[in-house]
Amino acid sequence: MTISIICTNKDPLPWVTALKELDSSLDIQIWPNEGRKTDVEFALCWNHPEGVLREYPNLRCICSMGAGIDHLFNDAFFPKELPVIRIVDPLLAQSMFEYICTAVMYYFRDLDIYKIQQYQSNWKQQPPKSIAHTTIGIMGLGNLGKFSANKLLDFGFNVIGWSRTQKSINGVKSYAGDEALGEFLSQASILICLLPLTNETRGILNLETFNRLPLGACLVNVGRGEHLIDEDLITALNKGLLRGACLDVFREEPLAAQHPFWRHNKILLTPHCSSITDPMSVAPQIVENYRLMKSGQPLMNQVNPLRGY
Repeated sequence: MTISIICTNKDPLPWVTALKELDSSLDIQIWPNEGRKTDVEFALCWNHPEGVLREYPNLRCICSMGAGIDHLFNDAFFPKELPVIRIVDPLLAQSMFEYICTAVMYYFRDLDIYKIQQYQSNWKQQPPKSIAHTTIGIMGLGNLGKFSANKLLDFGFNVIGWSRTQKSINGVKSYAGDEALGEFLSQASILICLLPLTNETRGILNLETFNRLPLGACLVNVGRGEHLIDEDLITALNKGLLRGACLDVFREEPLAAQHPFWRHNKILLTPHCSSITDPMSVAPQIVENYRLMKSGQPLMNQVNPLRGY
């Protein structure tokens, strides 16, 4: 049995090292230089070339190299009959919270406003705000969303959440489904998107959504670039519907040099760095799933391809 690492924008060597440290007997090949495609039964993938998985006739399981799995299902030729597993890692959740917390405090403490005032040589203090009276709305209450929600509660923020299906988190008022989206949005001074990318959530950050937020709300998108309608964000910022946006994910990455996001003074952007998978941290669950697959036992963190998460 062989594991193939198939990725286009990650260095595969740290992954090989991490897996081999746990089990030196593992047979690992690296795309596109595999010599024995018929031996490959387990594929570890990130942004694989479309259709490439059809080259492995004995493939039995596909594992994402991160928490997201939409990059797999974007392949029109993806073998949907095979089990798909994703990474679930406490270090990913902590890293994501650190990014979200930084973005939240950036807006809560008006650093975006002070940045603009600095360029204007404008010495003006902004009115103080209360954490307890600031509502953070989190779209997506999976592992990452739940972790960040609990941490933000510890800071004293009022935290509410929205998801496609009902979730229960102590201290967080949870909304679910399209019928509850408007009530959720109407309260969120800072909106955080952590949704999985599905047909239902694609384009959900649009002008209609922004109009339902309190006037001057802020957006933090750490979900997927396809959640956001780029032109609608520019319109919302220019009209003052939104005060600012912190973006870590984009429809095309790297972001094109001519994209208007680069030069908009109300947008803070980062190069998809909110939560980066550490191979050493996640290797144990990959090896365990590989062993479970070999023995025909149920896999950990298997996703539902019909739901997309």
